[in-house]
Amino acid sequence: MFRSPHPIDDYLADGEGAGRLLAHAASLRKLARIYQNAAPEHLAQASRVANHKSGTVVIHADNGAVAAKLRQMAPTLAREFSNRGFECNGVQVKVQALEISDHSRPPPYRPLPAVAGRELADLAADMADSPLRAAIETLLRRSARAE
Repeated sequence: MFRSPHPIDDYLADGEGAGRLLAHAASLRKLARIYQNAAPEHLAQASRVANHKSGTVVIHADNGAVAAKLRQMAPTLAREFSNRGFECNGVQVKVQALEISDHSRPPPYRPLPAVAGRELADLAADMADSPLRAAIETLLRRSARAE
């Protein structure tokens, strides 16, 4: 019996093994490339092709605003997928938020330099009672001080 030097490749290519899974993954990669070229850049960056089943392409959007725009574009995207050789009767868009990214984290700790704090305190002391003076005093109370 002949043994292949790459048995995992044989298993992946076998129809009874993972061949269908490998073919599906390849078609998803092709759909993703088509989608990246067809969708506006700002929408393509905030969404991705998730699946292709029964003639429907499923796209996951990072938030509701992106999903709403993509739903408006669904007929255009479906036509583009069909023109490129995929059976596509429609596009389904779902909101699938990613993990919290860096831009959602609180801003880094930046203390108010001591010199700036003294100058703001002197400025507030020289001012008459006003909303600006109250704002400066609130800033000074709330700010962390660098020593």
